[in-house]
Amino acid sequence: MDVATDDVVAPAADPASGAGTSALAGALRLAMGRIVRRLRQAHAVGDLTLSGASVLARLSGSGPDSPGALAELERVRPQAMAGTLAGLEQRGLVSRAPDPADRRRAIIAITEEGRAVLERRRSESADRLARALDGFTPSERQALADALPLLDRLAEQL
Repeated sequence: MDVATDDVVAPAADPASGAGTSALAGALRLAMGRIVRRLRQAHAVGDLTLSGASVLARLSGSGPDSPGALAELERVRPQAMAGTLAGLEQRGLVSRAPDPADRRRAIIAITEEGRAVLERRRSESADRLARALDGFTPSERQALADALPLLDRLAEQL
């Protein structure tokens, strides 16, 4: 069986053992990859890229920031961030202004149009996830809710 397909089912593993940790890591990668791919497939062609959506979400939640800081926070090269920001700026989703403390530096902020696009995207994804979660039992939904803090912590450590 090809490990890159969606048909892979993770074996039960003891996460306390080294082999169990590796199996758990592989199973998490596959499951998260499937979820992300399927959510991405639901968005229209020409919609935000995943990196664009992530930058908009960060600016919406944390406020304006410099391109360099955004690159560091998103863990991408400054050149990659420059491309992402150029696309967002061209679409009017972010604005660029000189830093009042250092006019050579730019500060990027989300625009109202950027907030609206981000909210529509969140709503579409959340609605799709909610419809899928309707097929889960209350205890299964609670198990997923209980795992969220661990998944957030895992994301921060990657």
